[in-house]
Amino acid sequence: MLRLARENSCWGFRRIHGELAALGIRVAPSAVWEILKSAGIEPAPRRDTGPSWAQFLRSQAEALLAADFVVIDLLDGTKVYVLAVIEHATRRVRVLGATAHPVGNWVVQQARNLLMDLEEAGVHARFLIHDHDASFPAAFDQVLADAGITVIRSAVRAPRMNALMERWFRSLRAELTDRTLIWNIPHLRRLPRAYEAFYNEHRPHRALGQAAPLRPLPENVIDLETFRVRRRDRAGGILHEYRQVA
Repeated sequence: MLRLARENSCWGFRRIHGELAALGIRVAPSAVWEILKSAGIEPAPRRDTGPSWAQFLRSQAEALLAADFVVIDLLDGTKVYVLAVIEHATRRVRVLGATAHPVGNWVVQQARNLLMDLEEAGVHARFLIHDHDASFPAAFDQVLADAGITVIRSAVRAPRMNALMERWFRSLRAELTDRTLIWNIPHLRRLPRAYEAFYNEHRPHRALGQAAPLRPLPENVIDLETFRVRRRDRAGGILHEYRQVA
């Protein structure tokens, strides 16, 4: 009873009683009420509240994308906008592009490029989260809607509603852009692409059991006498990848 209540917060004691009956467990509804009440669980939860934002994200992770712009300063002070998208379930990141002028036509074209990439990868997304940034025009949302993807705009000044994207930006800054001087836009375009490959193909993720989005964990090392590791550098030596030598 307690497990059913914990895993289904909107179920009341009568719904749990019905589920128990379907499992072949015969017990009075009043007994379910008493057990839930004694465990500190409301036997009849409110019906007018939907799932929390965290519950929604977890339940829809397989079909959920998130997008946002990160602003990066060049050496001459120019601000460049990098548009990226992350898959909630796999944590795979796609850097769509970088521009000093994120005008509507450019952003809409990135949406079309994203859809082609998702189709090629066999990803079937249903939702995409982005904020109220004016750089996301209505046409951007419409291109996604035509492909069956519902756009969910996060609340104003609520970065936690797009926490995975914000966390990726933090990693990008800490591990790459804050550690190098970026000369111009072509240089900037190369760096996030290198980080995208590093992030997807090598960087361990706690949410994935220390695997990477596109790299499962290898078998455990048994013979340490023959175990050899080689380092591979990306982004001019800023990013280091360590792989076992075959």
